[in-house]
Amino acid sequence: MPCMPQDSTMERMQQLLMIEDDARLAQMVGEYLERSGFAVTHALDAKAGLAVLQEPPHSAVPELLILDLMLPDIDGLEVCRRVRAMPGEMGKVPILMLTAKGDPMDRIVGLEIGADDYLPKPFEPRELLARVRAILRRRTEGAPPAPKSMKFGSLEIDRDARTVTVAGRPCELTSYQFDLLVVLAERAGRVLTRDQIMEAVRGRELEAFDRSIDVHMGRIRAAIESDPKNPKRILTVRGVGYVFAKQQD
Repeated sequence: MPCMPQDSTMERMQQLLMIEDDARLAQMVGEYLERSGFAVTHALDAKAGLAVLQEPPHSAVPELLILDLMLPDIDGLEVCRRVRAMPGEMGKVPILMLTAKGDPMDRIVGLEIGADDYLPKPFEPRELLARVRAILRRRTEGAPPAPKSMKFGSLEIDRDARTVTVAGRPCELTSYQFDLLVVLAERAGRVLTRDQIMEAVRGRELEAFDRSIDVHMGRIRAAIESDPKNPKRILTVRGVGYVFAKQQD
């Protein structure tokens, strides 16, 4: 006999992911948040947490990430960078950082690379709950829908049609190259390393990397730049990676 009211309630629960290596703390916090109406998935290290984000179990996509700064395999700042480099909505998932460190620079760096809030340990579960609710409320109140197309000067990228034009002229790109261009354009003005770009496209088109990122970038530039040897849209940051220019002609 089906329990419809219970299933309906479960469907309304907001999904949270906690990456925390302190199992006792995670259990305590998880139980508290679940009593407050959230569904909590726990990962003990960064690799397990990133795997949940890339392939959410039962399609339960996390709506907020609670991220510990000190993890045994990859530190929380690097996890935050990797999450922000993910494609589409997953790269925009709100991040609340937890840390035992008292250095204010950790807080500044965390916020600068994309964390939404920061809570030092030890903390009161009630304060964590209040911050989680506040972040989710800010996200849902008046959040504009993601644009179907992105325009940078005469360059237009239509995500639905998967087309790129410059001054109305269609640009020939492979599916791989289109995905790479979208990754850069979604993060316009932000320098991305080659590893971050690979991480962002991973899971969609792994074959995109049968050739190097640099070769693909050269071909994208040939399609969208008026002078590929003197690019104005996709700029190389020596020793780091690439940045997509916010201001373009």
